[in-house]
Order: sequence, then structure tokens, then C-alpha cells
Amino acid sequence: MKLVIQGKNIEITEAIHDYVLQKIEKAVSHFQALITEIDVHLSVARNPRINPKQTAEVTVYANGTVIRAEESSENLYASIDLVADKIARQLRKYKEKRHDRKVQAQAKTGTAVAEQPVVADLLAGKAPSLPEEVVRTKYFAMPPMTVQEALEQLELVDHDFYMFRNAETDEINVIYERNHGGYGVIQPRQGNDNGRSSRPSQDVHPQVEKHPIARS
Repeated sequence: MKLVIQGKNIEITEAIHDYVLQKIEKAVSHFQALITEIDVHLSVARNPRINPKQTAEVTVYANGTVIRAEESSENLYASIDLVADKIARQLRKYKEKRHDRKVQAQAKTGTAVAEQPVVADLLAGKAPSLPEEVVRTKYFAMPPMTVQEALEQLELVDHDFYMFRNAETDEINVIYERNHGGYGVIQPRQGNDNGRSSRPSQDVHPQVEKHPIARS
């Protein structure tokens, strides 16, 4: 298992390195057979007098799955404690889901889920905005997966959205948490299809809505 520790606006001292190592190794001790790499990113706000936030972010790569947790506080060691506990819970959830899928596959059972109606204007009442500059770039593998599998990934990465390659259409989709509950899926579509996707629809989670986005 590879462990990488990086810092932003902070020097990774031997004391910090040893503390991270101790906490993360304890958090993943029951899951090491699943894990190939762990990245730890520690950061301190640029001006501590204005913003005392000190953040610990952990990303775990386990059998092609990315599991992520992030915590912030006014004390870096407290943030490390919090994120270690959180990543342990996420790993437990991931392992339980793997077990449940294996049991379901062995029983050869499945349930059909209904598709929710498409919302015509995804950005209604919202003003889109972009950051002034790109501050960080991330690269990760994107194997094809179903919408249900993407939903499970979303629950593991500690974000409100997850980008994935749809196994049915081989196109890039985004699944996200809706403000009023449930989940939505953003899908590309050709600009001249009069609002109907040229791809066949697929079964999705009962609380997942699909939103085609026109491409020029």
C-alpha cells in the first residue's frame, strides 16, 4: 500500500508525517487488502488571521474505486483525526456494499427502478459562475459503469457530484445531489434531436432524474 502526503502552505514536518501515518494506518487497517494507494493532502489557509481553516483531505484508491473524505478545523491535528474517522466509515460502507452486491449476484435477483421525468431547464433560477482561475487539476481512471454504480461512487467521494462514463452510451455523464432531495443525472445529447435523447434510456435509481444537455 502506497501512502503519499502532500502539503499546501505548510511544511510537512516529521511530527506531522508520523501523526498522519499513525492515524491513517489505523483507519484503514481492516481494509488494506482492498487498497492500492492513499493520497493525503494537508493545507492551511493563506492568511490564518482571517481564515483559520486547516484542512486534511484523504483519497483512497481501492480496486478501481475512489473513496474520498475531507475535514477542516482550526487545528491541523484535529482535522487529521476527523478525516481519519470519516475515511474509516466510508471504507466500511464500501466494503458492505461490495458484500451486498456479491450476495445479490449469487442469488441472481434484481429489481427494476422507475425513471423520473426530465426537467426542461436544469439551471432555472440559477446564475452560473466560474472561478477566476483553475487552482487544481485532478486525473483519474474512468471505467464504464451504470448509473446505479455511479450513485454508489458519489456516496463514497464526499462530493455533491460525480462524473462517470456511462456503460450503456459510452458518454460522459454527471450524477449529482439535488437541492430538494434525491439525485439527478446530466447527459449529453445532439442539438437537433428536439429534446429527445438519441440514446436508449436506462434504469436509474428511484430518486434519480435524467437531464440531457444539448451539445453544439
